Amino acid sequence: MLRISLATAISVFLTLSSCANTAKGMAKDAKETGQAMDSSTHTVLKAGASGNKAAQ
Repeated sequence: MLRISLATAISVFLTLSSCANTAKGMAKDAKETGQAMDSSTHTVLKAGASGNKAAQ
């Protein structure tokens, strides 16, 4: 009975830690994606404001 309980506890711990790592990674990716979109938007707007013919 102890082996089953221990195996279950380890299995639950590994599952929960994997979920936490996935959620943390997704939050980091979302933050970096937002920053990249913001940066590219500023670049495009700056190019359009400076009269760049390629941006018009």
